[in-house]
Amino acid sequence: MTDTPEYVPPAVWTWNKESGGRFANINRPIAGPTHEKDLPVGRHPMQLYSLGTPNGVKVTIMLEELLALGYAGAEYDAWLIRINEGQQFSSGFVSANPNSKIPALMDHSSPTPIRVFESGAILIHLAEKFGEFLPTEPRARAECLSWLFWQVGSAPYLGGGFGHFYAYAPIKIEYAIDRFAMETKRQLDVLDRHLADHTYMAGEDYTIADMAIWPWYGAMAKGELYAGGEFLQVQEYKNLIRWTDAIAARPAVKRGRMVNRPYGHPSSQLLERHDASDFELRTQDKLNPPD
Repeated sequence: MTDTPEYVPPAVWTWNKESGGRFANINRPIAGPTHEKDLPVGRHPMQLYSLGTPNGVKVTIMLEELLALGYAGAEYDAWLIRINEGQQFSSGFVSANPNSKIPALMDHSSPTPIRVFESGAILIHLAEKFGEFLPTEPRARAECLSWLFWQVGSAPYLGGGFGHFYAYAPIKIEYAIDRFAMETKRQLDVLDRHLADHTYMAGEDYTIADMAIWPWYGAMAKGELYAGGEFLQVQEYKNLIRWTDAIAARPAVKRGRMVNRPYGHPSSQLLERHDASDFELRTQDKLNPPD
């Protein structure tokens, strides 16, 4: 174990804004808006305020899958929320999501708009609204929702735990990295064992459980998160990689992955999406963006 100074917690914790780390400039121990700014509203039924992070990608994949099935009511305006600049703390965004996290969805398809926040809740809302990607048979529905909530509960260990201490923390703490690397590998093994006997997470059908898990654990299995692939030896998880590649090949997934993505090769980005014709302007090879 690497020697580090022993930390003795004080009787009362105080916020040290100079604690460092990649997101120190936006992290704070209080909620509520920091500035006044209304959210833009476009002309489509669904107004999405998000960023192309794993949590944001879940929802754009779902919307693109619904559009691929021909649901015009799933047409959406995607508005980019730059969380590194604190845009999630505007008064308008806090009204859409009091937790100030992306994604947030405003459903304008009814006379009184419905706000939906938390990515899992948005996936369920859209699945129930359009009757797609969430089984209705009780056993299959329970399996799908169990895996969806597994992801909701597990991802903080992957992102907030392993990702933070391995890639973002201002100092490397061996105990913290070992603790979260162990848990991340356990989760990858859970998925790999399950997918040895299942085509998709809930069985033979592609569901919102796959859409929720893929942006996090699929990216991790391909070594795309936190530059941690070699460290975690992700190539060991053959069944997970098979599933990951199958989902990545879906046209709607390719499109959903592009929306509100302000990083990577320019051909892989569609910073704000306001009409299906946005994609028609792109060549087919651009719908196969480089990693």
